[in-house]
Amino acid sequence: MSSRGLALAPPAKNVVVYRNGDPFFPGRKFVVNQRRFLTFEAFLNEVTKSICAPLAVRNLYTPRHGHHVAELGDLQDGHPYVAAGFEKFKRLDYLNHGRKELRRTRTGEGLQVSPRAGCRDTGSSHALGCSHCSVFRNGDLLSPPFALPLSKSTPLQWDALLAVLTEKADLRSGAVNKLCRLDGTQVSGGEELVSGDYYVAVGNEEYKNLPYRELLVPQDSACRTLWYAD
Repeated sequence: MSSRGLALAPPAKNVVVYRNGDPFFPGRKFVVNQRRFLTFEAFLNEVTKSICAPLAVRNLYTPRHGHHVAELGDLQDGHPYVAAGFEKFKRLDYLNHGRKELRRTRTGEGLQVSPRAGCRDTGSSHALGCSHCSVFRNGDLLSPPFALPLSKSTPLQWDALLAVLTEKADLRSGAVNKLCRLDGTQVSGGEELVSGDYYVAVGNEEYKNLPYRELLVPQDSACRTLWYAD
């Protein structure tokens, strides 16, 4: 009886999951089977943690046409998917865009956001010769700053940087339209960002001069590298 049950058990499925709206995320591989994931919700919870999603993953979509995946049985072995919260599916070339963009800019000089910017891995960023700045959300004195890894080896267009900030900040007002220093002066280009400095992501509203650093950054410098929210 037990051998028959094993024979009827569906085989494991290997899938790759991308982050909704993130053209630089390389994708994360998952092995899906009944022993590891009893429910679709359990799988979504694991995806949330593994891809460092800014919000809990509650939906999966096919990357090319945005078809919704409703249950574990709908997953197909060897296929890619896009993980999202409750926001709409964002149509991008997830399978090729990020890699093409990185190859295209590899010969330039300037500033680039690391493809792994969504993860709390400042140690690996330093190991790769990267640095990072810290970004607060305009008017938000409840959420700690998130880390924005930077590299001067390859350039990133300013609008692309704002797109990355929009995803990471998740402002209630919508997209991030500008980045300000703590004194309220606006940053006009990626070359102006300084490693270790603090900035504020701002939408369409005016910059709100609040004590972000005083209230949201621990005084103990040993804790600062761990005090980031994705």
